[in-house]
Amino acid sequence: MDLKAINKQAKKYEKPMISFLRDMVAIPSESADERKVIKRIEKEARSLKAFDSIKIDKMGNLHARIGKGPRLIAIDAHVDTVGIGSPDEWKHDPYKGKVEKGFVYGRGAGDQEGAVPAMLYAGKIIKDLGLLSPEWSLLLTCTTMEEDCDGLCWQYIHKEVGVDPECVIVTDSSDCVIRRGHRGRMEIGVTVKGKSCHGSMPQKGDNAVYKMAKVVNEIEKLNDRLKHDDFLGKGTITVSYIDCETPSLCAVPGGAYIHLDRRLTVGDTKTSAVREVKDAMKRAGVKGKVEILTYERASYTGLVYPTQKYFPTWCEDEDAPQVAAAVETYKGLFGRKQKPSRWTFSTNGVSIAGMYNIPCVGFGPAEESVAHTVNDRVPIEHLVKCAAFYAAYPSIYCEQNPKPVKRRRTG
Repeated sequence: MDLKAINKQAKKYEKPMISFLRDMVAIPSESADERKVIKRIEKEARSLKAFDSIKIDKMGNLHARIGKGPRLIAIDAHVDTVGIGSPDEWKHDPYKGKVEKGFVYGRGAGDQEGAVPAMLYAGKIIKDLGLLSPEWSLLLTCTTMEEDCDGLCWQYIHKEVGVDPECVIVTDSSDCVIRRGHRGRMEIGVTVKGKSCHGSMPQKGDNAVYKMAKVVNEIEKLNDRLKHDDFLGKGTITVSYIDCETPSLCAVPGGAYIHLDRRLTVGDTKTSAVREVKDAMKRAGVKGKVEILTYERASYTGLVYPTQKYFPTWCEDEDAPQVAAAVETYKGLFGRKQKPSRWTFSTNGVSIAGMYNIPCVGFGPAEESVAHTVNDRVPIEHLVKCAAFYAAYPSIYCEQNPKPVKRRRTG
């Protein structure tokens, strides 16, 4: 395999990748509203004439496959974005895909639609240079609703479509640095009840907000006690939303609710995280309901696929086959060895690796720090680097691992 030829071919496709990305950025595609951007991706994929099959599943995820080899390698990018917030805060129009000083700007440019042109044109490079082997096949998945419920798309793809790859490259923003894991997360709801009464006689009621305030104070203290892992970092918990139930603004609230964002590190489990919140309530001297929340929003196709909002931690060993192949791919293409790192945020890896133990490795364009900001952007050079990386990876992975790798639990 001629790695210089791969780099050269990736550079050749720089302008069409930019043009395609600008088209994607111009299409608002928040979670559950990805239909138009998926259709634009499908149009581009068909125009390249590089794929043996292109399908859209019942959830709305796009699958583009090259080859018929038995060893399936997948590359995933989510195509939904968060909202834009206040348009006045943006230096560049979030839906124009402005090109300036080596960057493409706009909502989704970095997080994470920038990976999609690199993936599709990697398929084109594989066909151009005859890199396809009868040994392996490559599946590109352009997935939905990750921002709303990370990993839900792959729960559907794995369980309902039956996709079970040997390994997966997750392409969320990594600044072209290899990633081998990140913390998991879960969403927990806490409800406490009191007794409502007229606000002029508060002593006759039982103010649920005051009770919840004690719980909130203990949640803040709990955050300081959570586990720490040398690689993935510390587990965290924070109150992300608070509400109360009251008959009027002149009454004592009879109920209160908080939403907790819990980030999970190595050693944290669904059971242990719930137990810690219940213990915090005991410390506060308050009784109430603690529950793991459920996501059940319809996708743009109308499909509802409920899931509990528990998304496990995943962490691969540095010498895991898919990680070692990524290191070798990077070194071969770009001339230097890179030490794999971790993401701070969460990705579809929570289900691919965290739930189903499918080996994962991360490599994507754009800085992690621009995700969800008004400075959302991707360096153009990253599009080229990632296209080359995705094109070279399957061959290098299979060369390093001549036989299918036996799956092993990591982390």
